[in-house]
Amino acid sequence: MFATTPIRNVHREIWRNGLRYGAERLLPEETPVAVVYDGGTYAVMMATPDDLEDFAIGFSLTEGVVRSAADIKSIDLVPSRDGVELRMWLAGGNSQRLRERRRRLAGPTGCGICGIESLAESIRPANIVGHGRRFSAGQIMEAVQSIPPLQKLNIETRALHAAAFWQSCRGVVALREDVGRHNALDKLAGALSRDNVRGSDGIVVLTSRVSVEMVQKTSVIGATVIVSVSAPTALAVRLANDAGITLAAIARADGFEVFTRGDRISPG
Repeated sequence: MFATTPIRNVHREIWRNGLRYGAERLLPEETPVAVVYDGGTYAVMMATPDDLEDFAIGFSLTEGVVRSAADIKSIDLVPSRDGVELRMWLAGGNSQRLRERRRRLAGPTGCGICGIESLAESIRPANIVGHGRRFSAGQIMEAVQSIPPLQKLNIETRALHAAAFWQSCRGVVALREDVGRHNALDKLAGALSRDNVRGSDGIVVLTSRVSVEMVQKTSVIGATVIVSVSAPTALAVRLANDAGITLAAIARADGFEVFTRGDRISPG
């Protein structure tokens, strides 16, 4: 039976400094999660079994299956011996749109484009974002530094990615974790949609590298600024620039690097 809890205590044998001894360690779970629409499986992802309703909504939004959370009539989380099914029923014409772009995904942890049948689909343009807000360099650093203490699962396991949304007036509005970086961002998208939070009002903060899919998903959220502790790919930079997204990365204690739309960041 696959686990439906996000972490598990596992026995290990430690070999260090010439010594050998047994101990316990908390590790993140990895569970097959099937995304099911109107009775048909659309995707199977490997994910941390936590905040799965947020994941169901966020994945549906960032994959273009629905345009808003209201397009999903119901969500049922159904555990089984093989994993967890996220059973969703769609409203109105969403079923037809789903049939038109239906594809199957079956891939490793957080894989965002496995199974795509055309090259064009893999690098589909990101949504063009609006003007958004300006942020100071100090606010960028504050956003990045506020994330680690809130990564509850990662503090225990040291093995999970996080995606968070930060606002200058509220700090961290939402943070989601997962073994897959795409999954963490999908969960964040779902949480923001459920709470009616406007993406243009804050910053998406990532603990992972910034790939094309991360830019595409962020553009669906409507966020105009991405900040990551890791580096972006060159294609992600080009896509972010085309979408009008400010992309700052390689954020460390001494600063960060800006790759696109630096006009949204001011000194101070």
